[in-house]
Amino acid sequence: MKLFLQLAWRNLWRNRRRTLISTSSVLFAVVLALIMRSMENGSYDYMIQSAVGLYLGYVQIHAEGYWDKRSLDESIAVTDSALHSYASVPGVTRVVPRLESFALVSKDSATKVAQIVGIDPVRENAMTGLAKRVEQGTYLQSTSRGIMLGEGLAKFLGSGIGDSIVIYGQGYHGVTAAARVPVAAILKFPIPDLDNTTGYLSLSYAQWLFSSPGRVTAVAFMVGSPAEMDGVWSELKTRAGPGTEVMTWQQMMPELVQAIQADSAGGIIMLFILYVVIGFGIFGTIMMMTTERTREFAVLISVGMKRWKLFAVTSLETIVISMIGALAGVAVGLPILWYLALHPIPLTGEYAEAMLAYGLEPILPFSVAPGIFLAQTAVVLVLAVVCAVYPILVIRKLNPVAGLHS
Repeated sequence: MKLFLQLAWRNLWRNRRRTLISTSSVLFAVVLALIMRSMENGSYDYMIQSAVGLYLGYVQIHAEGYWDKRSLDESIAVTDSALHSYASVPGVTRVVPRLESFALVSKDSATKVAQIVGIDPVRENAMTGLAKRVEQGTYLQSTSRGIMLGEGLAKFLGSGIGDSIVIYGQGYHGVTAAARVPVAAILKFPIPDLDNTTGYLSLSYAQWLFSSPGRVTAVAFMVGSPAEMDGVWSELKTRAGPGTEVMTWQQMMPELVQAIQADSAGGIIMLFILYVVIGFGIFGTIMMMTTERTREFAVLISVGMKRWKLFAVTSLETIVISMIGALAGVAVGLPILWYLALHPIPLTGEYAEAMLAYGLEPILPFSVAPGIFLAQTAVVLVLAVVCAVYPILVIRKLNPVAGLHS
């Protein structure tokens, strides 16, 4: 095998220009494939992370039927011991209780329906990084009796730090919920739906305001890795007890799953077309190399060289060219993708508006997951092996006498 590799290597550099052109074509194709796949995977990861990391979590526990009704009457009682029990589930990294409702918020003559979310400030910040969204004022404490408003909502109401707004709505089992609450902080969200319609209270104050002490509408969970989600879901179903339901983010957002699947199918088609181009590029080079060396093959066979040895040498030449191009493509693509992963491309125009409509920040993220690079190298290697069949067929059928006169 070592001898065959040496022969293949020497044969490649007998015609440097041809070898460089061949490897360059593979290199550029691999770089393009890496960029396409990285952009796709990065976009999917970003959409999922935005959904689970910004608010939903990978798994949620709530009362049976709550997800369809979104009513305070479908809240559940959760004790500190239950939260500690959930936190001890293997794979769980964050446990975040919330009490969510809708109410009218007003200041002077300005009134708007807003989503009021009662949060445990420490736990919420550990999961969503909410404290980093504070533009003005002070982030809530667990005993705070103020409200944090999205910047868009604060502008609509014409309220600033220290101003009081009125919250009026319906609490647990129809009890009236009304209070005058000072604005403690203003938050800046990149997503208009959150920025224009959301207010945050401390969980204890929200439970008092909505007459639901010890109750929450949902408990959100983050896990160490997506691979652990199914195990966490199964264990939480056991611990949650009757009257509750445990849902994964896929069950809560089926439209996102469908969008990813549809986009992935289109991406696979584009990658297939690109791989066809790569395959024809490799095959064209191999066909040219084989045609130019027909006389050489005939001479070698005439002097007694076994055909299977020629099979081995020509196959190794094909594979070596492809591997050089693929590895060079990975070497060139890695720093490009690493930079793009650290500095996502900001989007503008209609595409940005469409992303905002889906609740996503308008950026084009990239992924540097190792699987992307391994997959492209493996695909190019498979294409090289397939293309290596051609010189084998030519050598197998070659008539030495006819080959010497070609």
